[in-house]
Amino acid sequence: MRLTVEETGRAARFFADGIKRMASRPVRIMEVCGTHTVAIFRAGIRQLLPPEVELVSGPGCPVCVTPNEYIDTAIACSRCPDTVIATFGDMLRVPGSQSSLMAEKAQGADIRIVYSPLDSLRIARENPGKKVVFLAVGFETTAPTAAATVLQAEQQGLENFFVLSAHKLAPPALKAILAAPDSRIDGFLLPGHTAAISGLAPYRFVAEEHRVPAVVTGFEALDILQAIYLLLKQIAAGQPVLVNQYRRVVKSAGNPAAMRVLNQVYRPVDTVWRGFGVIAGSGLRLTAAYERYDAAAALPLVKAVSREPAGCRCGEVLRGLIVPAGCPHFGQSCTPEHPVGACMVSVEGACAAWYKYGQGRWHYE
Repeated sequence: MRLTVEETGRAARFFADGIKRMASRPVRIMEVCGTHTVAIFRAGIRQLLPPEVELVSGPGCPVCVTPNEYIDTAIACSRCPDTVIATFGDMLRVPGSQSSLMAEKAQGADIRIVYSPLDSLRIARENPGKKVVFLAVGFETTAPTAAATVLQAEQQGLENFFVLSAHKLAPPALKAILAAPDSRIDGFLLPGHTAAISGLAPYRFVAEEHRVPAVVTGFEALDILQAIYLLLKQIAAGQPVLVNQYRRVVKSAGNPAAMRVLNQVYRPVDTVWRGFGVIAGSGLRLTAAYERYDAAAALPLVKAVSREPAGCRCGEVLRGLIVPAGCPHFGQSCTPEHPVGACMVSVEGACAAWYKYGQGRWHYE
């Protein structure tokens, strides 16, 4: 049911007043998803919150958490003869150890922006003499679509289509955050779109094992404000649970059909996250039945020794330890026009959001 403007205003005031009333001590809430970070800025939600409530960004930007090792591998793929790289646009400007996909494209590499993994199949059909590599980056939201694309490639008999997978699962990263001795998170705003695929079960450990409140929420301003209210209510009562605020989209069991496709094509593996290192069971690799589509195994790659940019604190931003303005590069040597780290590249990146909507004026000691 759609609320009128007047009803929305009354609901927003109710939640904002309730948050102020319950904020009796400092609390740190992590909005896990980069889409939430952008929505919070656009709606001016921070300005509605009392100073006791601090919002910090988390590891929910897939481009941001993809390490330089993957970027360097993608660049190595682009340098292979008769190879086409198909990628979403925000991957182009992510700096690798020595180059970027945009720089390689400027040097003549055949790198094409696609809007769906299925676009890469069309490129493969139209270029039978070339190998087409799709850069598969994203969480549970996009992984089933990439998996379905692999199944389509098999059905169509395409032997020149490959996937370079950097797909990741969100819950293991939250486990890593909560297990860290320097974790200071009092509540989580969980991403509604990943939960819409996986369901609620993978997130229950947050409240049940770690006693930290968590709310699965949508992306409209009122969704987020209500979710913060629900978190403060749990904190005040000392009764942490997992709440599904986004019931109009997220079902408890998620999307079983999407999960079946994902589990048919991918299997969980240990993988590297920017700022975290290796997180057990957090990555997705092609199963044995579909290993022939693995670009890393199919192409003769010569890759640079990977390294992260000196002084970049993107990893600490992703773990919720600092806000973007706590990085010495932020707004100085690192801007959207000349990014040093991945968090300044993607539209979902915390640094890019803080720079765009804060105009680079944020300063924290």
